[in-house]
Amino acid sequence: MIKLRTYVYIDSLQPQLAEYMASVSQGFPPVPGDACLWVEVSPGMAIHRVTDIALKASQVKLTQQIVERAYGSMVIHHRDQSDVIESGRILLSSIDAEVNDREQCSIEWHDIIYGMTSDHAVLINRQHRGGSMLLPGESMFILEAQPAGYIVYAANQAEKAANITLIDVRAVGAHGRLTISGREADVEEAAAAAIEAIRHPSTT
Repeated sequence: MIKLRTYVYIDSLQPQLAEYMASVSQGFPPVPGDACLWVEVSPGMAIHRVTDIALKASQVKLTQQIVERAYGSMVIHHRDQSDVIESGRILLSSIDAEVNDREQCSIEWHDIIYGMTSDHAVLINRQHRGGSMLLPGESMFILEAQPAGYIVYAANQAEKAANITLIDVRAVGAHGRLTISGREADVEEAAAAAIEAIRHPSTT
């Protein structure tokens, strides 16, 4: 039996998140404005069946697929939202699941660090080389949640909400982690949007 762990639909990838995903993509990289679907299931090897179903259902492209011991995840995208939605619909039907069967997302930790020191900023930048750089004096918002895949939706909503810099988005493993930076007011606004996204993820 395939268990649905994460099911996250994004209607329009924001520029920073799209480029971040493209930089780590194993398959076809997305571009800003693409619709996207992130699915995680257990057991891990079952993701191959899920991926096959999704790709045959419409014209979507495979962005990424990761097979772990306990979980497997895959990401598809397309410029046309209807293609992504259709693949998601057929995928769910094929594994006898509904969106509401996905695991609820919970926040493990969140915090805003104001006025980052130079030493701290350097360490963060060395650890997270996939995104942009955090500058001394900026504020930093960090968020950890599980299941991990929901962190992508949180990142997209944060970027929609305010003028922030995307530092890191880790959406695989047991927990997802998001790091953003910017001016204090912008970070606070983006943080509120990210937390709201985790508490009420998309259902399309």
